[in-house]
Amino acid sequence: MRTIGLIGGMSWESSAEYYRLLNQEARDRLGGHHCARSVLVTVDFAEVEALQRAGDWTAAGRLLADAAAGLQRAGAELILLCTNTMHRVAPAVEAAIDVPFVHLVDATAERVIAAGLTTVGLLGTRYTMEMDFYRDRMRAHGVEVLVPDEAGRELVHDVIYQELTLGRIEDGSRAAYRRVIAELAGRGAQGVILGCTEITLLVGPADSPVPVFDSTRIHVEHALTLALA
Repeated sequence: MRTIGLIGGMSWESSAEYYRLLNQEARDRLGGHHCARSVLVTVDFAEVEALQRAGDWTAAGRLLADAAAGLQRAGAELILLCTNTMHRVAPAVEAAIDVPFVHLVDATAERVIAAGLTTVGLLGTRYTMEMDFYRDRMRAHGVEVLVPDEAGRELVHDVIYQELTLGRIEDGSRAAYRRVIAELAGRGAQGVILGCTEITLLVGPADSPVPVFDSTRIHVEHALTLALA
């Protein structure tokens, strides 16, 4: 098995989920006491979040590129960025390393296509839902993306930053997310991408009238397949 490098800390709650899923999947596939060979670096989310608010994506890219280079020096043979939003700076991360970068959006698009779907809803941070980097990459795979209306985007974003990244799981927010998902399905979404690594802590397949694509789990499963190839 190749060693997987994880750029985490955005937030640490979702990074813990990455680590859990990665090792659980390794044990399920290999049996016994097997774990996934991995190296994890945790950046300071407060610093990253401040750069997001300031719109300084160049500095954010440098920060994560340095983290990726450090993982490669530590022995990582392929690298994951454990966050949807910060794939906004994926090109800077890829440019800093000589080992494969496992792109979350590509892995998710492949899973959507395999399910025979062409139009999906997207839940994530405001950056993920409103910027072009996610939707354009999905569209390059032939998948169209719908996002919630302005009020829905604000709600989804605020729950992520004011609750989920702080370890808070609220039943009222789960109900609100269900309403947003139902609205997307009503507009023609054949499935819904949980496009923020923390969202899976709040909602899952039982909360949606259409298939749910958990980007965190999909990213992990794809990376492990590559590591074992």
